[in-house]
Amino acid sequence: MYDTPYCSLNGLLALCITALIVFFPANLLPVLEINFLGSVRTTTVYQTAVEVWGQGYWVVGLAVLASAVIAPALLILSILMQVLIIKLNLRSLFWQSVYRRLLKNHGLLSQMTMLEIYVISFLVSAFQLSDFSDVYFGMGTLSFTLLFLAILFLQREYNLEHMWSYVHVEK
Repeated sequence: MYDTPYCSLNGLLALCITALIVFFPANLLPVLEINFLGSVRTTTVYQTAVEVWGQGYWVVGLAVLASAVIAPALLILSILMQVLIIKLNLRSLFWQSVYRRLLKNHGLLSQMTMLEIYVISFLVSAFQLSDFSDVYFGMGTLSFTLLFLAILFLQREYNLEHMWSYVHVEK
């Protein structure tokens, strides 16, 4: 039996839709709830980036925002656009130009998406804070973990060489 090293277009489409569905709760719902001496604080990934920025660490805040919010969204949308251009058979010069540009920028987006670092940081912070406070994972943590898994499988099943084979050459 032969197994292709990449997913079908329908599989990529399903992974993109899954990633889009969990993207919004992952970034809008609280990831951690910390209860310290009766004071309860919750935070989202976006709020964390803004708070770090506000404390003067603007480079770190920008890095968190770029790699945990912006790059994953752009990666999902990029692959979704590529699949739709192929499935809808959009062969005009405009759409082929867009398609080529998306393919050329795929490597950069893929490298900027580092969700695994944030999943690990949730676990490390919960372990470190558990000695002197109560730490609860919110629905945002579940959503963020599901987003991480969806993007992990999306990147695993995506094959850039195969996607380049769909470039339409005008004669």
